[in-house]
Amino acid sequence: MSAEKKILTNLIVSFIIGLLVGAALGVYLIAPLLAPPPPAAPVELTVFSLWGGAEEENFLKCLKAFEEETGIKVKHVHQTTEGLMVGVPSQFAAGKSVADVIIAPWPAWIRSLAKEGHLMEVTDLIDPTKYPKDYVDLVTVDGKIYAAPFKAWAKPGFWYKKSFFEKHGLKPPKTWDEFLDLLEKLKNIPGIEAPIASGNGVGWPLSDITEAFIINRGSPDLQIKLINGEITFTDPEVRKVFEELTDLIKKGYFSTPDEWTAQIDKLWNEKYGIYFMGNWMTVMPQVKDVDDLGFFPFPEAKGVVAGGDWVIIPKYTEHPEEAKKLLQFLAGPKGQEIMVKQGGFLGTHADVPAEAYKPADKAVVDFIKTVKVVPDLDDAIGGDFQLTFWDQLKLLWVDPGALDSVLETLKDSHLKTLGKE
Repeated sequence: MSAEKKILTNLIVSFIIGLLVGAALGVYLIAPLLAPPPPAAPVELTVFSLWGGAEEENFLKCLKAFEEETGIKVKHVHQTTEGLMVGVPSQFAAGKSVADVIIAPWPAWIRSLAKEGHLMEVTDLIDPTKYPKDYVDLVTVDGKIYAAPFKAWAKPGFWYKKSFFEKHGLKPPKTWDEFLDLLEKLKNIPGIEAPIASGNGVGWPLSDITEAFIINRGSPDLQIKLINGEITFTDPEVRKVFEELTDLIKKGYFSTPDEWTAQIDKLWNEKYGIYFMGNWMTVMPQVKDVDDLGFFPFPEAKGVVAGGDWVIIPKYTEHPEEAKKLLQFLAGPKGQEIMVKQGGFLGTHADVPAEAYKPADKAVVDFIKTVKVVPDLDDAIGGDFQLTFWDQLKLLWVDPGALDSVLETLKDSHLKTLGKE
């Protein structure tokens, strides 16, 4: 072979080898681009609520149903009152949120967060006509809805142990005089520390019984006027109610305040006779036999406090679309029916069937229909007043002689919080 042909052959071979190497390199470089992308990490939503114990167990069943329906994982984190009221706003102030969805019972707090721009608007996510109007109005700011009603609750009256009443020949009172007679009989039963259990914690159980006195020994309108700031706590009508309540405290009819769930234990152990509490009493684990749990409304009831729990979505969630789906599930009839069937839960959605309720809960629902429903006083006003209200009631319970000072302090905080100084 001539030298020229040899050179030409080598050039052709080198060219072919170069093409093959280049093609291989191209495939190596392009292959990752052509391969399907790795599957996205599964979304897990974090939900904050105040629910623990049986309430949390029931809620977890509802969340599981959502997971099965959507494939979206959900982690529930039980919070304290302080954890929500203080911890959440601190996160929001930093432009962050651990929770993707939050369930809270304070409409004033929700409105405040909405005004500060921390919440997603939910106006287009729910049908407001399916809920009680008040439950929507309470979380509406400038015509925009910032929370979805999930749960309704009521604080209808006193709970007691049926077998204890039967053992001592006691009957639920229907009139105020019968109620006072019951308190005196309970006080004289050996082993009873006090006729009425006084729940405490941050102070809200004391506010519940106080509001029951305002509504029923005063009037439902008296509660509304306080919420609207038309009158304040030194008003003669309000003072008269507090004097009547204070008189019962002085007579020893109320126990020393203690942690509210521990007081249920003492009620069940027959250290107290009755306990004013909300409808969630039927699912509290301290009640060992719900069939032995009795209930009677506040004597000569004129009204009842009813409120709720609302679902909100922080503006800072990293999973807004998934969070919206969870909000709609919880606010809808399917999620609420799951909760209702387990007891201790009153639905807000109009399409929750009546037959889903347990008998005790249905009794509360039926009672509510017979009286005027009014908002929770401290929840509706919110702000500094709520904490002041709780603190001053704790003072009143241990020192009823401080009534004048308590009412003056409540007046100042009330007017300041409402901007009516």
